Amino acid sequence: MNNYLDLSINELHELLVSGEIKPKDLVLEAFERIENNKDLNAFITLDKEGAIKRAKELENMDKSSILYGIPIAIKDNITTKGLRTTCASHMLENFIPVYDATVIEKVNESGMIIVGKTNMDEFAMGSTSQTSYFGAPKNPWDKTRISGGSSGGSASCVAARLTPIALGSDTGGSIRQPASYCGLVGMKPTYGRISRHGLIAFASSLDQIGPMTRNVYENALVLNTLVGYDKRDITSAKRETEDFTRLIGTDIKGMKIAVPNYFMSDIVDEEIKTNVNNVISLLKKHGAKVDFIDIAHLEHAVTLYQIIAMGEASSNLARFDGIRYGYSADAKNIDDLYEQSRALGFGREVKRRIMVGSYLLSGDNANVYYTKALEIRAAMKKSFDEAFKNYDLIIGPTTTTTAYHLGEGMDDPRKTFLDDVLVIPVNMAGLPGMNIPIGFNKSHMPIGMHIIGNKFEEAKMYALGAFIEKELQLNLEVGEHHE
Repeated sequence: MNNYLDLSINELHELLVSGEIKPKDLVLEAFERIENNKDLNAFITLDKEGAIKRAKELENMDKSSILYGIPIAIKDNITTKGLRTTCASHMLENFIPVYDATVIEKVNESGMIIVGKTNMDEFAMGSTSQTSYFGAPKNPWDKTRISGGSSGGSASCVAARLTPIALGSDTGGSIRQPASYCGLVGMKPTYGRISRHGLIAFASSLDQIGPMTRNVYENALVLNTLVGYDKRDITSAKRETEDFTRLIGTDIKGMKIAVPNYFMSDIVDEEIKTNVNNVISLLKKHGAKVDFIDIAHLEHAVTLYQIIAMGEASSNLARFDGIRYGYSADAKNIDDLYEQSRALGFGREVKRRIMVGSYLLSGDNANVYYTKALEIRAAMKKSFDEAFKNYDLIIGPTTTTTAYHLGEGMDDPRKTFLDDVLVIPVNMAGLPGMNIPIGFNKSHMPIGMHIIGNKFEEAKMYALGAFIEKELQLNLEVGEHHE
């Protein structure tokens, strides 16, 4: 087997432009790697025939895009025209969309080649990908452990080098947390930066699509192609186009960085804190100013998320009723059809969240819980805004632990939320957040660091991330994908 997919995107681009290799070579190599790593369960649906056809079409097309001919995997809650999109649910097991999501249009315009749809938590509800109707994806660093969630299949795919790029979605950490567990760079851009048109909604005020890659520079390259205003998404931001790689390589001397005290409190594993403190020392040594600060309401983030996300989920998932969309049960009357279709079509975690969300939005509860949660969310956002008046970036750990074993904590519905306690605040405030790998624990599982930027300041985050990546020089090769 060729090992072209171990090369950087720049190196692959040179080979493709010179004609030394063709897009089809990369597609066939990707499918060989996927076949050799079937036990990872990273994919729900593969499209080998479509990918080869696309690769052949690209041979006679413009090769100027840096991402021309590069294989990409897509999280299975992003609609792909003519390609099954299940949200990892029995409810949508046979759903074939009739249109592409805006990001898929952009992926196609840039010349990337979609190889398939990745595994995930059902309807993106979970932080381990174990709620998937198709079984959990595994972590390539240790296949007895979770790859995180809800974008666990995308993380597993890129970590195992099956494709260089995958798309995920992030409602409460679902790109950054699996990126941390699997040793990847995962970016949740500013809310509104990437169109949500065609993303099957979980919690509309929090959801955001983003790229998962092997390194910082390649992440910025992919973000360049995904952003842009879209009139089909009412929350889409009108921004001038920019090159997110433009600050990579600049000096960090004089950069002002804040570390929230809550992010380094007793809730975080000591090995993770040690690695983050090592990075803080590195930054200070190179002339950055790092201060520990307080940001209000961080300790309420999980509770806010439970109220807001579950309320919005119960509303968004009302459309899956056995008539308009999705699985339809055999039933004797209309009431029975609704009841049976939803009872059998949804998994346990999704049903739990819909029921809680419906309760939170019913009658006076909407004011008691949902409206109050929105007020505290606004206060948390204001606290972040105040911090960014004095600091360029905020950093801390991405997760409180490293990836744990499959099956662990499955009987505790709170654990799945607490896994995301450090990443949820970013969604609440609509800010960009990115994970970068900064080391390993004693079991050689990856440790991630979280970089948070002010709205629309992703380029500054990439600058810091690339500096840390260059200084640490970590070996992030799993070493199992050639088996």
